Amino acid sequence: MSYLIKNGTIVNSKETYQSDILIKDGKIAAIGKNLPAEADTEIIDAAGKLVLPGAIDVHTHLAMPFGGTLSADGYFAGTRAAACGGTTTVFDFALQDFKENMVDTVKRRAALCAPEAAVDYAFHVGVKDVSGDLLDSMEEAVNFGVPSFKVFMVYDFGVSDGVFYQVLEKAKACGGMISVHAENKEISNMLIQRFLSEGKTSPWYHYLSRPEFVEAEADTRAIEWAKSLNAPLYIVHLANKDGVAAVTKAKEEGYQIYAETCPHYLHFTKEVYKREDGRNFVCSPPIKGQESQDALWEAIKRGDIDTIATDHCPFQSYEKDWGKEDFTKIPNGCAAIENMYPYMLSAANTGKISFHKAVELCCENPAKLFGCREKGFLVPGKDADIVIYDPEKHFTITCENMHSDYDHTIWEGVELKGYPIKTFSRGRVVFDNGEFVGEAGWGKFIKRSLK
Repeated sequence: MSYLIKNGTIVNSKETYQSDILIKDGKIAAIGKNLPAEADTEIIDAAGKLVLPGAIDVHTHLAMPFGGTLSADGYFAGTRAAACGGTTTVFDFALQDFKENMVDTVKRRAALCAPEAAVDYAFHVGVKDVSGDLLDSMEEAVNFGVPSFKVFMVYDFGVSDGVFYQVLEKAKACGGMISVHAENKEISNMLIQRFLSEGKTSPWYHYLSRPEFVEAEADTRAIEWAKSLNAPLYIVHLANKDGVAAVTKAKEEGYQIYAETCPHYLHFTKEVYKREDGRNFVCSPPIKGQESQDALWEAIKRGDIDTIATDHCPFQSYEKDWGKEDFTKIPNGCAAIENMYPYMLSAANTGKISFHKAVELCCENPAKLFGCREKGFLVPGKDADIVIYDPEKHFTITCENMHSDYDHTIWEGVELKGYPIKTFSRGRVVFDNGEFVGEAGWGKFIKRSLK
């Protein structure tokens, strides 16, 4: 099916202009004024609407195992929700098993995703084991089209400092990039045990067990190791003021240090952990204080935050309730895969940032940083991943009007100015005026290169 989007206002990171877009064979075939309609072409009038690239969410955890359960959204539900929020490519974390070759890690998760994905998808490898020849399998993964890897400085499966350094070194040598979940594991574990021994078990103590300095100290260490090797480093879900300052300093010094933050850090503060439903907001790193939130917004405005992503990993209410008497038993994770792009576009629509900045953070920068060469830009020849956005539409987020499989959302009642009304994935309409119209299995695996 071919489409001609007429009379819309195209927005990219550098300019805004009115033009038509012709979609043909899944690609953007032409952009120009008064494009003629070819035979069998459906004309879509986008007068008064913005025409935007589809967003790229480079941080999700779909069908993620946790304590004998899985995160609420599998690959179909998660990608369906993404499509309905204007996100047309998702990156999921494929967590390596011990003794597993990293290409096998990708293939194992891709086999689960392929029959279910409603939009296009890619993977990062979560590194657990580099023993024997497994470190060399990083290069095999790069050659397979998965050049991005994640290390965890926390959790039982997190890597040691020495392994982290080895992985940074190897990634630089083979054309990969390391991302890091940066928190000080030893201090956090010590604080957790102290609070539990004192009977301090509410969600507030989840925050107090890993407050700003626990994250900031790890951010700084990770950045210094990357600088020592002149290796690129991407910090996921950056949430604290001092970590922002460390990123800014490294960028000013000319190092390839990149930072991501998430919508929940931009909207909520640590006070949510004092609420009756505070367990629903438990994620790691936890949501921080107002000063950190302010620092994140300022970093976005000056370009020191490179991307917005979600860390989407929702659980059901009854699963969050496991931690009613012990915050350590609360599954970590919140929903946002359907909310990210509308939230950032609403921030633009209300003057907090520009629409150019929203497109840069959610589309263009993720495409450039992670090698999605056919994505992120409205340019002839690129995939026709396109969102039509109504800036006059007022939308209130509720669990009922989302398209995930969870039974609650931390975004309940949040009001947005403007909302996507149509999403194209490779030239196919997958979301139309509130309704998902795509299908499982439509999405394809995106192989990437950073070279």
